[in-house]
Amino acid sequence: MSLWKGQSKGSKAGYQFFVWILRNFGVLPGYFFLNFVVLYFVLFSFKASREIYLLYHNKLGYSFISSILKLYRNNYKLGQIIIDKVVVMSGIKNNFTYNFDGEENLREIASMKKGGILISAHIGNWDIAGYLLKRLNTKINIVMFDGEQKQIKEYLNSVTGIKNVNFIFIKNDHSHIYEISDSLKNNELICMHADRFIEDNKTIETCFLGEKAKFPKGPFLLATIFKVPISFVFAIKESNMKYHFFATKLKKYDYEVKEVAIQNMLNDFVIELEGKLKAYPEQWFNYFNFWA
Repeated sequence: MSLWKGQSKGSKAGYQFFVWILRNFGVLPGYFFLNFVVLYFVLFSFKASREIYLLYHNKLGYSFISSILKLYRNNYKLGQIIIDKVVVMSGIKNNFTYNFDGEENLREIASMKKGGILISAHIGNWDIAGYLLKRLNTKINIVMFDGEQKQIKEYLNSVTGIKNVNFIFIKNDHSHIYEISDSLKNNELICMHADRFIEDNKTIETCFLGEKAKFPKGPFLLATIFKVPISFVFAIKESNMKYHFFATKLKKYDYEVKEVAIQNMLNDFVIELEGKLKAYPEQWFNYFNFWA
């Protein structure tokens, strides 16, 4: 995990090209041109390709050929998800449909009037999940590393309008904790990933796909500090035009025994994450050695 650098792939010119295609020709032509981009990444992003191949072959047990095909599909799905993000958030005409499992669990959190933490991972389309959460009529705060390349971020802000979404960026001086605290006091939801960290972050360990792996401690620690309910959420792309949103039932943890509660939350999160990864292996987007 420490090998992750907190940065994303791609260039501003590449994003501009696809936005032009989407606006003038629609989603499916954008998917078609995506094949050429994916082929380039599979052939020349050796390190990322190797890590995903090893995940499929060594951890999930796919054959050599199946692992190579899954690797290509993984990169293709990532491209689709980036396209879908731009389409949905910028209001480009589309035919996407959505299924919701567990929306009542999130409405239960909102009704408790004490804020809540929604924990997810880099599987499926988190940007779509955050967008769909608007239907809860509760303010959403997305906590994230400020690792997007500056030019790409500014360009996506201009075409999607996501500058109006409340992002809380993780800072070295830990000032983001005050923003999170204020948001929870205002009965708002905090959305966080719990499958990446950068150097010097506090971590916690558990078994993931049969081997010990480190996870960031922060999301689970915050729940115990502020004593708020949590739910694990995922937005999975099930077909070209269909998304499936999942939110787990609320579980009770003894926040007074902090370290035990943190470990129990992590173990429950990993159960959900493993289930989604095995069901949707092509939508895992951690391109580094997770078990390093």
